[in-house]
Amino acid sequence: MITVAASEFAKNFGHYREIVQAESVAVTSHNRVTGYFISRKEFDEFERLKARAVKAYAIQDFPLEVIEALSKSRMDSSHDALNALLGD
Repeated sequence: MITVAASEFAKNFGHYREIVQAESVAVTSHNRVTGYFISRKEFDEFERLKARAVKAYAIQDFPLEVIEALSKSRMDSSHDALNALLGD
């Protein structure tokens, strides 16, 4: 990955549009990375992975519809033996 200042990136966007096909470009402002320029292929891969990511919530942030669905759910009767082990 190469790193380039935002002003340089803006002035030579066409150049970096070609470079990004081979490697990602980190764009900096005041010596801090503020963004990344990636190829369409890398972006599509990122979106695919993001869609598969497990969603986790802190208890206080749990959506109400999920809490309601969980409270109404019941274990399939094929697992009654497991429930018996729990002393249900």
